[in-house]
Amino acid sequence: MTRVPDGFHSVRAHIRRNPRRRSAKRMSGWTIAGLVAGVWLWGQVFGFGESTASTPPADHGPAASTPAGR
Repeated sequence: MTRVPDGFHSVRAHIRRNPRRRSAKRMSGWTIAGLVAGVWLWGQVFGFGESTASTPPADHGPAASTPAGR
């Protein structure tokens, strides 16, 4: 049996690296997708400070192409 170097272990005649200890817990892809969806939904429901009621342009009478005599 061959000697396994430090930081490695043997699995079914293969040498594998030992798992590392994670210093900070990483967020999964589903967690990030959920956060993005939450922010998007918040923007759809409450808005991000935009005015929701836009005033239509004021009608100032007849257009210039209408004849004045009628």
